[in-house]
Amino acid sequence: MTDRFRLTIAQLNPTLGDLPGNAALAFGAWQQAQAAGAQMLALPELFLSGSPAGDLARKPAFLDDCRRTIEKLAEDCAEGPAIGIGAPWRVGGRVHDAWLVLQGGRITAQVLRHGGDASFDPAPISGPFAVDGLRLGCALGADALSPEVAETGAETGAEILLCPAADPYHRARHDQRITHMVARVVETGLPLVQLNLTGGQDEWVHDGASFVLNPGGHKQLQLPPFEDAVAHVDFIRGEGGWQAEPGTMAPQPDEWEQDYRAMCVALGDYMRKSGFRRALLGLSGGVDSTLVATIAADTLGPENVRAVRLPSVHSTQHSLDDAAEQARRLGIRMDTLPITLAQQAVTETLAESFAGTTPDLTEENIQSRLRGVLLMALSNKFGDMLLCTGNKSEVAVGYATIYGDMAGSYNPLRDLYKTRVFQTCRWRNENHRDWMRGPAGEVIPPAIIAKPPSAELRPGQTDQDSLPPYDLLDAILEGLIERDESASALIAQGFDADTVQRVVRLVQFSEWKRYQAAPGPRLSPRAFGMDRRYPLVNAWQDRG
Repeated sequence: MTDRFRLTIAQLNPTLGDLPGNAALAFGAWQQAQAAGAQMLALPELFLSGSPAGDLARKPAFLDDCRRTIEKLAEDCAEGPAIGIGAPWRVGGRVHDAWLVLQGGRITAQVLRHGGDASFDPAPISGPFAVDGLRLGCALGADALSPEVAETGAETGAEILLCPAADPYHRARHDQRITHMVARVVETGLPLVQLNLTGGQDEWVHDGASFVLNPGGHKQLQLPPFEDAVAHVDFIRGEGGWQAEPGTMAPQPDEWEQDYRAMCVALGDYMRKSGFRRALLGLSGGVDSTLVATIAADTLGPENVRAVRLPSVHSTQHSLDDAAEQARRLGIRMDTLPITLAQQAVTETLAESFAGTTPDLTEENIQSRLRGVLLMALSNKFGDMLLCTGNKSEVAVGYATIYGDMAGSYNPLRDLYKTRVFQTCRWRNENHRDWMRGPAGEVIPPAIIAKPPSAELRPGQTDQDSLPPYDLLDAILEGLIERDESASALIAQGFDADTVQRVVRLVQFSEWKRYQAAPGPRLSPRAFGMDRRYPLVNAWQDRG
């Protein structure tokens, strides 16, 4: 019986649906495991397919391709260490989230996730499997968040517990994972390997940050967040059972850096996996577009970012100057396309239809929609991806123009409240990391951060003409959205009743806009999109 077991773990970034490409990543990691003399390579949950696959995971033709790819990978890796890899898997007439063990050219074990969800059917708890005489238990994905599967594995002879996951990032999520995994270790008395995907997929960002715990909950290895990594973990059997030897201990950044990195990873992977190399955005001189431009420069490199000023008669000179200074500091290209003549043409065209009416929000929105037309024309002509620049506060209350400033393919700020936008700008001015492709230093002019936010669609306009102050608005929104609190609960906390009711109505009546809004990365425990969807037609209102 072996007294030493080397396990190679690989937190890598698959592309959803690219089965040959993801299998090639697995094969490359397997070669590293083989060269290191490992007995096994462990890959995360749903690595072959990518995650989240949604209804694609249940498509028969896709499942057939998954099986063929797994069988070929087993053949290609017949001579060497075993592989554990996650994939959607059909068993009879049911579809499962599976973790498959490949050794000697064939599938030697399959672990099916016990808990089901919208994509996968539930399954009985899988028992331990053996690799080179060592019995390994597996709590797959969400099965590791409760005791049942891990305890069953320990009771049926598991000696080490593996927890492959495809767990997306949100603030404090890594600490939550550690808390759950320490509980599993305490309950079972077994060492544990938590292994997570990396990379962005639509609204989700998988942050990696895999780790290994010894009995007692002592961390022996910590891989970095948001980066691909391969590590070799040596387990030694002693009188008290198996223990992992100490390994890499990568530091975990604070939440401001993690949020910023998540936005960059999400944007970069969304573009790369969609076949785009260059980004385009409207640069108004305001704080939101400034932050998006900075994220794009840090992600893609300044040479791959194109900013456009689109001034109207209401644009202030200081905003035009701020936008120019922002582009200069980042080293990105900036063009200027005034919308004045186009606005005059539309006004003249509508003059007869609008006769006898008073100018209102309609005329303001025409300006925003003209900007959207010009930006989309540039995107179509040159193949650049148009980025949206609306923050979560605006997305929540609908403070945006549908088919205007909402035009675009991806919104890095979709889950970042306005108050956090300001603080993130300050953080970026004070911090630079090696992975950032933009310049170091004070890249965001302090004047942009300091000035009152304004859409500049009418003379002297500020956001607070239409909305409560952002610190107040964001506090109410966090209660309504992240904590799902009622209007009466917020009023009981001391918020003004009229303001709460106004915000509740704005959030409810903006649902139709969110259905048509560009996706963006999840940063909070509850983001719009996959985390929170309400009916478009909904007569019920929370009246407090």
